[in-house]
Amino acid sequence: MMLIEETAPAAEALPVASLREHLRLGSGFEIAEDNAETAALTGYLRAAIAAIEARTGKVLLTRRFRMQLDDWRDRLGQTLPLAPVVTVDRIEIDDGAGTVTTLQPDGWRLLPDMQRPTILPAGVILPNVPRRGFLTITFTAGFGDTWASVPADLSQAVLMLATRYYEDRSFEGSANAMPFGVSALIERWRQIRTLAGRGQREVR
Repeated sequence: MMLIEETAPAAEALPVASLREHLRLGSGFEIAEDNAETAALTGYLRAAIAAIEARTGKVLLTRRFRMQLDDWRDRLGQTLPLAPVVTVDRIEIDDGAGTVTTLQPDGWRLLPDMQRPTILPAGVILPNVPRRGFLTITFTAGFGDTWASVPADLSQAVLMLATRYYEDRSFEGSANAMPFGVSALIERWRQIRTLAGRGQREVR
């Protein structure tokens, strides 16, 4: 499976002001509002968001993704690795020889789920993918376009982790370790990852 993030969260959607206030309350000192400091806070927020999303499989701010698979994991239904999925924008099958077929929306449907959003066939099974071919699923996922749309516990976890990054500028000891308070906040959002790609391919 190859998963590509086609769009990134807009800078104005990041809670820079909230992080600055969080840091002020924790240290008792005002945080500078110059461009360099704002850019640094933005970087810590993006790093914290990426870490929280990687641990939970939840997309905090809405954006578009493209997933490429050798074949359906299961032709009875293909789970998506991220949630919440807002829309499945396009499904294409490439036969490996240059011919790309776009599946019509009436041939499948999205089953929304906060843990395992799934693409289901309108009929019995999803269309065949040629042996040398692959399929591409483009979808949009996220809680919303603004930070106010992010659940409170996930929002707080991002602020706490970004603060940790700010206080440990070298990231030594914190790049892989998740602070206990952050882990506790995100625990209920974590999911058991399912394989998104090829299952047992049929003999054709």
